[in-house]
Amino acid sequence: MHRNRRAKIVATVGPASAAPEQLKALFLAGVDTFRMNFSHGVQEDHAKVHAAIRALEREVGRPIGILQDLQGPKIRIGTIRDGKISVAAGETIRFVRNGSEGDKTAIPLPHDEIFAAIAPGQDLLVDDGRVRARVTGIGDDYLDAKVINGGTLSNRKGVNLPGTVLDLSPLTQKDRADLEFGLKLGVDWVALSFVQRPADLIEARALVGHRAGLMSKIEKPSALTHIDDIIRLSDAIMVARGDLGVEIPHEDVPGRQKELVRACRLAAKPVIVATQMLDSMVAAPTPTRAEASDVATAIYDGADAVMLSAESATGQYPREAVAMMDRIIASTERHKLYHSIIAASANVEEDSAPHAVAAAAAGLAESIGAKAIVAFTSSGTTAARIARKRPALPILSITPDLQVARQMALLWGAHSMNSEDINSYEEMVNVAAATARQEDFAKPGDLVVVVAGIPFGQSGSTNNLRVVRIGP
Repeated sequence: MHRNRRAKIVATVGPASAAPEQLKALFLAGVDTFRMNFSHGVQEDHAKVHAAIRALEREVGRPIGILQDLQGPKIRIGTIRDGKISVAAGETIRFVRNGSEGDKTAIPLPHDEIFAAIAPGQDLLVDDGRVRARVTGIGDDYLDAKVINGGTLSNRKGVNLPGTVLDLSPLTQKDRADLEFGLKLGVDWVALSFVQRPADLIEARALVGHRAGLMSKIEKPSALTHIDDIIRLSDAIMVARGDLGVEIPHEDVPGRQKELVRACRLAAKPVIVATQMLDSMVAAPTPTRAEASDVATAIYDGADAVMLSAESATGQYPREAVAMMDRIIASTERHKLYHSIIAASANVEEDSAPHAVAAAAAGLAESIGAKAIVAFTSSGTTAARIARKRPALPILSITPDLQVARQMALLWGAHSMNSEDINSYEEMVNVAAATARQEDFAKPGDLVVVVAGIPFGQSGSTNNLRVVRIGP
């Protein structure tokens, strides 16, 4: 089986979708990669989900990606006397480093790293930005702040600090334990939360190595400042619009999304657009028209994948949400303006021989009416270079590494296949033709364009292009 679309669907697993029969229903509706959110649930539950997805993979005979999303550090206020207090715009409130219960003159903020880094004029956002306060004074154990947007403060609400870079690792002790657990299970991707700077990726890479792809979630303004280096050090990017939209103005999020998608495409790194894409389908069987437009916009931007969160994890209509996303993507990609918009969004000169070969393959395949581009790849790089051009025909990606095949379930346009090692040029041609027929991409007499790196098995050496006519 293969999808009738190029962009991929990531779905978060939760109580509404964790049972094996529900996972199968979501896969058949269109899910390409499943996300396990380690902010919720316990390791035992995630292990059961992982085993169920791998069993489904064997049943359907298709590589399925699994993404482990680490929680990251959580910055919260402490407990409030009587559970909550109201603060009004113009009031001065005080946050204190120590204290068990507080009122507006002593709101517990038990995070030493905040007191070490914050400066007057910077903002604290509480409860997803519902309350905004601007720092006016700093002491050894307190912060005074003027309330800009009033509201209610209640126990353990989250705090965002958009103008402050904290001396804080993105990996808590819980994250480190979860990471090692996930790597032992065999997850394909690890998503890193709270990325602020390139050093965060270096720290995470030392732990992950090459056991999984490393994905940076872009949710902090400081990450945007260092985005070129963060993309270079990452294997993929997630545009986490929910948290990012708390810390930067709402009106800036769409433009940032386009910038991030374009930068990832130029770097040949997969990029996911995430958060509240079909949010109303948590409780309704259909989305709003604005939500459908939001998904379509991400596809016009050229995103590799779009993601469902609560819609598939806890919503009442998880299968319907996946099916709706599948239909929106397919319809958008069929629109007469789609290819011209995609072509205009990343029209750059190729900067290396491997990129030039991949671009030539995409152009040649379209000009001769080929039915598919067959990419032989050991690391996924050859397929990613072809996908960078967003060709108007499918990419049949063949790899001897099963984990690479699973990771390419996230890559735009890639229909990934796990195969035996290729040892000769003639074998490559024969396997390309046989697989294109077997997977129903081509029939006798059709043309396919075959791209590979010679010698075989050498990662990153995209250097060979061949036109093959499918025999009888």
